[in-house]
Amino acid sequence: MGILGDSLDKAEAKAFTRPIPKTAQAQMRFLVKQEKGSTRAVAQLLGVSQRTVERYLKGQLRRPRKDLAGRLASAVRKRWQPKVRGKAKKQAATATGIVIETRARFGFTAALGTTDDGRLRLITQHLPPPYAARLFDAQAAGATEQQLQNIAAEGLQDIYFKDHGRRAQGLLVEFTDIDYIELDI
Repeated sequence: MGILGDSLDKAEAKAFTRPIPKTAQAQMRFLVKQEKGSTRAVAQLLGVSQRTVERYLKGQLRRPRKDLAGRLASAVRKRWQPKVRGKAKKQAATATGIVIETRARFGFTAALGTTDDGRLRLITQHLPPPYAARLFDAQAAGATEQQLQNIAAEGLQDIYFKDHGRRAQGLLVEFTDIDYIELDI
């Protein structure tokens, strides 16, 4: 995914109650258990042979190559504690909202006489539950990075720049050149 999608995943991971398995053997064991005992399914998921998966399970192989280690950790992270992850998402989407911290270039389309030049801003803002729900729903539906950025830009526009609709009625915010973005549930 992109920078915003990865930030959503990291925000969900902060809700975990137990640490993710550290060793390659434990990670493989977890994935095989998730795939109902199918080493073939895990092999296809990771892009390795079924025999390689079996060797990691037996402990014959211990240190995966860098690319395989990344794919393995990513696959485990995506499947780790789905109920805890779901509960955190539901809480953010219905009650608490989400906090977004970003350093990005914000440009504007506004009334005549105002500057619309984009400039780099550091913003930390709480977005209410409807925006958190839209972000999570879009991510689950397979939205592109640009679509996720548009939802975040709309939230920042309404909450930060327009102050919940109390000022700058005709303002449209462009959210580009993201230096970094961090989300917290």
